[in-house]
Amino acid sequence: MRVDASVKEVGSASAGTTLWQWVAVAVLSLSTFVVVTSEMLPVGVLTPMADGLHISSGRAGFSLTITGLVTAVTAPLVVRVVGALDRRAVLAAAMVVLAVGNALTTAADGFGLLVVSRVVVGVGMGAVWGLASAVAARLVAPRNVALAVSCTIGGVAAASVIGVPLGTFVGNAFGWRAAFAALSAAALVLAAGLLPTLPRLPRPAAPDGAHHPARREPLLRTAPVTVGLVLIVFLVTAHFAAYTYVRPVLEERTGSTPGAISLLLLVYGLFGLIGNFVAGASAARRARGTVLGLTIGIGAGIALLAAFGAVTGVAGVSIALWGLAYGGVSVAGQIWMAQAAPERIEHVTGLYVGVFTAAIALGAFLGGVVVETAGITPLLWSATALAGVALAVGLFGPGPSGRSRRVAGSAAASEDPQGTGTVLKP
Repeated sequence: MRVDASVKEVGSASAGTTLWQWVAVAVLSLSTFVVVTSEMLPVGVLTPMADGLHISSGRAGFSLTITGLVTAVTAPLVVRVVGALDRRAVLAAAMVVLAVGNALTTAADGFGLLVVSRVVVGVGMGAVWGLASAVAARLVAPRNVALAVSCTIGGVAAASVIGVPLGTFVGNAFGWRAAFAALSAAALVLAAGLLPTLPRLPRPAAPDGAHHPARREPLLRTAPVTVGLVLIVFLVTAHFAAYTYVRPVLEERTGSTPGAISLLLLVYGLFGLIGNFVAGASAARRARGTVLGLTIGIGAGIALLAAFGAVTGVAGVSIALWGLAYGGVSVAGQIWMAQAAPERIEHVTGLYVGVFTAAIALGAFLGGVVVETAGITPLLWSATALAGVALAVGLFGPGPSGRSRRVAGSAAASEDPQGTGTVLKP
């Protein structure tokens, strides 16, 4: 392979991105897709998984909390832990770890091994997610950085809206263990694919000015950043408290069959993809208004399901609205953060990812507590109330100050707070 030479080529502003470099971006994007699908798959197979492990749906749902917490800790630390190791080898090793975690989930015979397996999945997920965006920026010519990073992040978004319905389909057809086994095999294939497609990627030197005093100012002292993060905590917690248990919700409220649930999750996914692209374009112009609109959509979708979910048609509308709104949250929230701290985009994005992942874990945990103690309907109304709190935070707190052209494509010039040495350029 001539990939090492290509690293030198992309350092030049005049050099273009080769087809092989785009192949590397595609493999990296598929890796993030498989990583996040591995985290989220219990949502689609929760009932049969709980039955197979002889545990309650609430305990099975805690597996999402475990993965989220481990990822939230692993992702910010991965760069410091791996030091100067080749990022290509680290990513490949992390995908192997992910494969092992999914294989352990496949073999689990009770809650104990399930916990171990989801901890292993969280370690692999955190390592991949913690490096993916920085690595993507190094794979292409400077003028293609925004697109490369967007594609990599797109793998994360697509996992939420496509991976779960696809995994649910496999689980319904061949059993929930087969769905996790398929993810384990996919992770191994991608681990093998990362080694020949990515160039050798040692830790680069830190960029000029990385230690400037202004760059050490805590981001949480920036009011729009803090407001955005608090809003995301409440909104993502609300979403995952309800979404983790969407299968039992549909079974109990609508009496849906497994096939109908797969179809509804597919509707959720398709509308989520639409929401992702529409919200991205809208948030580049009006980040605050877009995030608030998505918050209203999520709250309305869950409330409709709580109030009228027994009516099949209304349940379908609520799922579609819910998917449309949540599909845009990740990208719109990232643009909010980038506009709130335009000179520290990678730093604020890392903080955002950590908070987002922790909120996933919190939502899954709280959802399990409410399901176990009160039931499905109180869970839906509790999630609606949390979405209302998120809306109030966004309405009464300061948002980002206007449009930033540098973040319209979801990536821009930035520092390297994590020590990767990668500098994103528009």
